Amino acid sequence: MKVLDILRVKGNTLYTVQPDEPLAKAAQIMAEKDIGSLVVMEHGDLVGMLTFREVIVCIVKNGGEIGGTLVRTAMDDHPLTCTSETELDEVRRMMLDRHARYMPVMNQKMLMGVISFYDVAKAVVDSQNFENKMLKAYIRDWPAEEEGKDG
Repeated sequence: MKVLDILRVKGNTLYTVQPDEPLAKAAQIMAEKDIGSLVVMEHGDLVGMLTFREVIVCIVKNGGEIGGTLVRTAMDDHPLTCTSETELDEVRRMMLDRHARYMPVMNQKMLMGVISFYDVAKAVVDSQNFENKMLKAYIRDWPAEEEGKDG
């Protein structure tokens, strides 16, 4: 299974923010849209990733205030990325190694979407459930006369 399979199901709604926007505005967008991340874009290029983790760390550093902090100050400016052709096993490994909950999907310099660790886990579980159903159907429909044969 590949990242493309997740994007097909998930759709292509993307939320982005610019690095010089106030962090408070970005946090408000994340809360209103009930999303855990924003892709930070500048002049059409991916320059960072902002998640609630970075927002919380910044607030704590500022003594509990978000203040006039800009997205640029809080964002991860070296986000982990993958392509739509990346295998899900590789994505899982990458996300686990970096403790990443969100990963932008890039094809060359074009942002194709964002996948979350939840999206990856759900795809794996759905695939396993489908496989289990197919195996159970195969076993259930196994002809009785085949049961006594060797090999």
